[in-house]
Amino acid sequence: MHRGSCLCGAIEFEVDGELAGIQLCHCSDCRRAQGSAFAANLPVRAENFRLVAGQPKSFESSPGKERLFCGDCGAPIISRTTAAPGMVRVRVGLLAEPVETKAVFHFHVNSKASWLPIADDLPQYPDDRPK
Repeated sequence: MHRGSCLCGAIEFEVDGELAGIQLCHCSDCRRAQGSAFAANLPVRAENFRLVAGQPKSFESSPGKERLFCGDCGAPIISRTTAAPGMVRVRVGLLAEPVETKAVFHFHVNSKASWLPIADDLPQYPDDRPK
């Protein structure tokens, strides 16, 4: 069991099961939603993600893509899509340490921030993540 919360603690959640590899998305939408160079996403089966406190607000950032966030502190919690209804993407920075998984790849690197080079040896995908 892995626990996480937003910055102010109003939203708390749990993730059951072994954690998948962390996916680093560099698309412009994720950069804007995170206020950072990329989003660190953890794919989780929807049935393994459970809210235990609070109710996040929702924003449809593009057709079929919903981003959930804390209405008090603004911290991004998860995203989900109609294209993959059985999955959510947890913002891994919200999980309590230690987090027992590693980053596995970068994607949407064609639209990455110009001010931060990618300086690791992880695989890089120009557009969408591999299926």
